[in-house]
Amino acid sequence: MLGPASLVLGVFVMILFASWLIRRVRGSPLSDEQRESLESHQEAQGRDPPVDVGEEHEVAIQEFTEHHTGERQAVCKVEGFVIFVEDVPSHYEPTDVIRISILSFNRGHTSATATYVS
Repeated sequence: MLGPASLVLGVFVMILFASWLIRRVRGSPLSDEQRESLESHQEAQGRDPPVDVGEEHEVAIQEFTEHHTGERQAVCKVEGFVIFVEDVPSHYEPTDVIRISILSFNRGHTSATATYVS
């Protein structure tokens, strides 16, 4: 026969497990930044890109990121559309304006790759 301590411990473990299971099924709530990013991504999937392959644009550098190859890329935007720019000289910083040429789009046409022109 189980004692009261064993019964209390069993109930406690069941409550912890149920709490974990509910959070797992519902998923963790998104932060405001994550929600904004998701909404922007979904919006981008529903519209045509505002740029075409071969076009040149003057854009401001938003930030720098590292490509999976280890190469540094500038992140720029045209009408909110994200463009990853290769071959940007190292002396440039965020907010600097550069000229780029669009090379290609990602599979879903939700972002593009470009190269630095000047």
